[in-house]
Amino acid sequence: MSSQSVKTQRQDAGQPSIIKSKSMSRKPRKAALQHPSVHRMTSKRREKTCENSLERMPLEIILRILSYLDTGSLFCISFVNKYFHELSNSNTMWYQFYIRERTKKKKAGQQDQMIHALGMVGVQERPRGYWRNTFFKEIAGLNLNKWRTKLRRIDPFSGMPRHTEEVIRSLCITWEITVTDGRGRQSTFEQSHASFSSTAVFVFWGTVSWPPFNQLTSLELRGVLRVPLNCPAPYRPGWKSVMSKVKLQREHSELCVSDKIVKMLYVGQGITLGFWKDQWEIAFVMVNLHNHRLVDRSLHASISPCTADGVCALFDDVDPEYGLHGYTAYIELHNTVRVIMSGRFSQLFCRRDQISNGYLPLEVISENNISPNIHLVGDVSLPWRTEALHGTVKDCCMISLTVWDEAKQPFWWVSAPVVMTKASQDTVSYDLDGGSFSILYQDSEGRVEMRLKQMEYKEQYFVVNLVIYIAVAKVNKHFGRDY
Repeated sequence: MSSQSVKTQRQDAGQPSIIKSKSMSRKPRKAALQHPSVHRMTSKRREKTCENSLERMPLEIILRILSYLDTGSLFCISFVNKYFHELSNSNTMWYQFYIRERTKKKKAGQQDQMIHALGMVGVQERPRGYWRNTFFKEIAGLNLNKWRTKLRRIDPFSGMPRHTEEVIRSLCITWEITVTDGRGRQSTFEQSHASFSSTAVFVFWGTVSWPPFNQLTSLELRGVLRVPLNCPAPYRPGWKSVMSKVKLQREHSELCVSDKIVKMLYVGQGITLGFWKDQWEIAFVMVNLHNHRLVDRSLHASISPCTADGVCALFDDVDPEYGLHGYTAYIELHNTVRVIMSGRFSQLFCRRDQISNGYLPLEVISENNISPNIHLVGDVSLPWRTEALHGTVKDCCMISLTVWDEAKQPFWWVSAPVVMTKASQDTVSYDLDGGSFSILYQDSEGRVEMRLKQMEYKEQYFVVNLVIYIAVAKVNKHFGRDY
């Protein structure tokens, strides 16, 4: 027997308990490796121990620690886990933030003073998350009547609120579109930029990563209001309000116009898609938003209650021609840079025997009597822009139309792209020696027909005929009649 074996035997004889413990400690390790369920049970025990160590801490201490966080950090900590989500929605902490914000603005109302006098009981009686949402609306400016007061100031010429752009910029309202393909997959894009006019807002999306158009089925437009919290933009809270949704079908859309680079397709509800000319790949998206109740329509998910879009006129059983007279219209042709033509026309009417083909015609300008000398300023064109390129499409612009009823209530409003085309039949005019052109717009509620004559030597266009056709069904519904 070798000396090494003898030495080993002596160690075994002298320390049997140590060797036995080592052999016993190795077997469970092998068993644990051989049985994964044992490892899972051990990991669950460790997780439970960690959770218990946090849960064993008194709730008052945890809330005291969280009270030192600012509003942005307190909101972001709700994404850690379910436990922190419940803690971060504490009515007590968010009510303190709400009171501080109201105190800064010196707006502590009677209701707030009553709740403050009730103490913790009055605050906790509210549903979980109530004071957090109330605080968000406060700092977002939704609880202020200041912007509502500004929107009541009406421009006497256009009939639209004067400070729509100022209110939209002060509230930081933006818009986004979501496209859906045939498999239900959605892609959301934020606006690139927006431009304002006295009657409408034009919003552009010029991203270069659009999904293939032949795979898309629908497009949804939303108004977005973000809460100004000091936290990463993807986690910033806010409200999204669906404003319109259209189905994307190439055969049911109308090709507006094209240039050497892009072609445009109007899909309805003020939404225009721009494609690269040689292929059906989206280059940009352009949306027209009429200023009538634009702020309310963009925020209806965050404002409660929301008023209806249409208000019916008062019933009148005395006037037999009720709903056929007393109309006022404001029409404007423009692009994203300047106004091409504008005019306000009052005392528009229609006789009962003039109603035909389901439309009520309101003759604004006739060829026999061109009393309002309305002409177009500059050329008719529409600028477009993407992240890489920009250009201008000729013979295309935007039309913004607002029609008021006899009670001066907005009755029909439109903002959409239109195309100026060569008229099929020329009318004889001794004053205007150029060609004839026409601009047409039509939707389910009515249509607009405009005829223009060109002064060839001055390169100007004069409006010689303008008729607004309103659907009889819309008139009957609004005035409660049966024409």
